[in-house]
Amino acid sequence: MSLPIAAPPPAPPAPSRWSAATPRGRAARLGAVAALLGLLVACGVPICPFAIVTRHPCPGCGLTRATLALAHGRVAEALHFHPLSPIMAPLVIAALAYNAAIYVKDGRVAATESVQGAWVTRLGVALAVLMVTVWVARFFGAFGGPVPV
Repeated sequence: MSLPIAAPPPAPPAPSRWSAATPRGRAARLGAVAALLGLLVACGVPICPFAIVTRHPCPGCGLTRATLALAHGRVAEALHFHPLSPIMAPLVIAALAYNAAIYVKDGRVAATESVQGAWVTRLGVALAVLMVTVWVARFFGAFGGPVPV
């Protein structure tokens, strides 16, 4: 007597081409987030949680406006918004672009965490110390004082 053979389980449905399981879906989601942030910036809505809660600028406050000024070639205005913008803007843009590319391609988030080494750590610490130093100095009137929130 033969035993009945069980039918194989049904194959899982193919993911929608717009789901996070596909590069197209990840790109669409990333585009939606970028569009929302762009709309907020264009409308002048503050996006800094520190500034929203404390009503004081954070160490990075002014960098978005400074980056936009740099993109339009207004270096003096960018330096007024944040004196470290010529250094920080390209680094942040490069990190965001790298993370976005890896997210769309592989689905990994925080891809820059894989960039490691003593020089990366030293550079990160030095930039953090520099950002906080400029932040504190601006409260004492240096570099035109604190950026308006």
